[in-house]
Amino acid sequence: MRTLFIAILFSSATAFGQQRTPEMFKTINRTLSIIKEDGSTVVKLNEAEGPGIAWIKGKQFTDGNIEFDIKGKDLLQQSFVGIAFHGINDTTYEAVYFRPFNFNTPDPVRKLHAVQYIANPQFDWPKLRADFPNQYEKPIIPAPDPNKWFHVRLEIKGRKISAFVNGNTLPALAIERLVDSGGQMIGYWVGNGSAGNWENLNITAIK
Repeated sequence: MRTLFIAILFSSATAFGQQRTPEMFKTINRTLSIIKEDGSTVVKLNEAEGPGIAWIKGKQFTDGNIEFDIKGKDLLQQSFVGIAFHGINDTTYEAVYFRPFNFNTPDPVRKLHAVQYIANPQFDWPKLRADFPNQYEKPIIPAPDPNKWFHVRLEIKGRKISAFVNGNTLPALAIERLVDSGGQMIGYWVGNGSAGNWENLNITAIK
C-alpha cells in the first residue's frame, strides 16, 4: 500500500522524518534523487555499471523488521533491487534483493532466481549458486507484476532471515545467515546496471 510518508522507526523512538534530502544518505556508485510521485515520496537510484548503495547516515540496524515498497523493471539482467544491511563498509554487508525480470518468465530455471540473499564479499551470488544451488535464491509465488510496485517485509532475528512479499503469510525466502560481522549500516541497494525505486521504508529495530 502506498501512503503519504516514509518513516523509519527504531526501538529508541527516533524517526527518519518526512523532510529528507540526498544529503541524508552516503551514496556509493550511484546518484540519488527524491521525488514526489502520486502523493508518495520516492527514493530513486540511477543505473550504472557495478552495484550501488545509498547508506542511511546515522542509522543502525541489527535485528528486527524492514518493510518497504520497491519497484524495478522487466528487463533481462538490468533490474536487481533490494536492501543492504549489517554493513561494515561499502563492500562488506548482507543484502536481500529481487530480480523482477525473473518474476513471470516462462523459463523454469530463471523463475527460481526471483529473490536472493548475499553476504558480500565472501558470499556473492555466483558462489552461492555454485556451492548452495537453490538455497539462497527462491521463486516468488504468487509472482508480483515485474513493472509495478510490490511490498516486502524482511524479518531478521539472530541468524534467521525471512522475506515476505505482498502480504503473503509464507516467506518467499527463509535462510540462515552465512556471516556474523557485527555491521550495522543499512541502505538501499541495486546491482550491476540497475536503477531502483523505493518508498514507505519502515524499520523496527530490536536491540
